[in-house]
Amino acid sequence: MANGQWFPPDWPQRIRALADGTLTPVAPKRAATVMLLKDTGSGPVVHMLRRRASMAFAGGAYAYPGGGVDPRDDDLHVRWAGPTRAWWAERFGVDETAAQAIVCAAVRETYEEAGVLLAGPAPDSVVGDTTGDDWEADRAALVARETSFAEFLDRRGLVLRSDLLGAWTRWITPEFEPRRYDTWFFVAALPEGQRTRNASTEADRTVWIRPADAAASYDEGELLMMPPTIATLRQLLPYGTAAEALAAAPARDLTPVLARARLEDGEVVLSWPGHDEFTRHVPAGGGPA
Repeated sequence: MANGQWFPPDWPQRIRALADGTLTPVAPKRAATVMLLKDTGSGPVVHMLRRRASMAFAGGAYAYPGGGVDPRDDDLHVRWAGPTRAWWAERFGVDETAAQAIVCAAVRETYEEAGVLLAGPAPDSVVGDTTGDDWEADRAALVARETSFAEFLDRRGLVLRSDLLGAWTRWITPEFEPRRYDTWFFVAALPEGQRTRNASTEADRTVWIRPADAAASYDEGELLMMPPTIATLRQLLPYGTAAEALAAAPARDLTPVLARARLEDGEVVLSWPGHDEFTRHVPAGGGPA
């Protein structure tokens, strides 16, 4: 391949099935992912993890901490700092309970997969070291879904710091995928005193990398990524600090990006509106061109 775009081998067949009406799209599940940033002398770096090569979906691809929304986080009213649930609901275009669950998912997944917790004992604080045995037991219980994130926060008396997050963009998995997600991407800065670690069972490597370096490695075919990942990396390039990126987030357009497949001159053309670099042509009976 000319670059590091990950393309599932069964996409051509599924795209043609969608085009001829023999495939019915499944409803996407809500999800959240976080671009965790920290400042260095040469600009901000972003925390990325490499999915294990054995993973059926996007094995070997680089991504950010993230995952699906836990419906249980719709229910319990958590201690909250920053913009109100009503503000987030308007930002996302959902109701307030769904908005709370999406923000909870972003903070929970960052804790589950990177060991970083955007919450504290007061509205203006964050926890310090989260690497002790008691913290690890709680993190493992969250991963196993033995407890909800809202319950975890309540039991520890923690306030969720929604002000430390910035909603950045929204991507929906293409209609021809068997597993689909409606994913909100966030930016956040690494809290002072906390450190990342590879806490994910789905990743075999984590890195802090400058967005420009990651994008260059993708362009050279050295780093494998899905379209939303490389697209968001390129969107981070103009910002000289994590604070600048966070300050830009409230003005970002959250209109969802959804891949489209159309028939054209005997080919299926796969495209992402506004992202021409990802366009692929699928010949009849062949793979992506």
